[in-house]
Amino acid sequence: MNPLTVRAAHTDDVAAMAAIYNDVVATSTAIYTSRPSTLPERRDWLNARVGAGFPVLAAEQGGELVGYASFAEFRGAWPGYLHSVEHSVYVRADRRQQGVGSALVRALFPLAAAMDKHVMIGGVDAANEGSLRMHERLGFARVAHFHEVGRKFGRWLDLVFVQRFLDAPGTPRAT
Repeated sequence: MNPLTVRAAHTDDVAAMAAIYNDVVATSTAIYTSRPSTLPERRDWLNARVGAGFPVLAAEQGGELVGYASFAEFRGAWPGYLHSVEHSVYVRADRRQQGVGSALVRALFPLAAAMDKHVMIGGVDAANEGSLRMHERLGFARVAHFHEVGRKFGRWLDLVFVQRFLDAPGTPRAT
């Protein structure tokens, strides 16, 4: 198999990113919506993330985009959460459980640390054991389990928050 390359995403990736996202929307509870995203919406999302100074990474293998990941503010732009970010990672269905998601999330860590972030958080559907195991292998701990906070496919969904320190717990910050 061709080597995996993780790089900054660009606008030429938007169609493949939208296809991955929309497949996840249609086939899983990883995203709590049933509405697919349009190409302009995905382009706007990419431009907004990059424009705000946050990374969007693309995983490429054999010349094809096979996944992408990003992070942004946790709980909006509240000043008290300045040093925390929430990440998301999406992998094409035929490349899951092959290390793509791990490579993408691992590549986010130094970028977040360089932005003086202290904690990375993820929200994972409680039934998504593959994602929960991947996060645990990457050093995330399960810190919260919210029962029946989402609804999709005619059923209630539980959400698990996972957290990973990017530097030592208790590391002081100026603000």
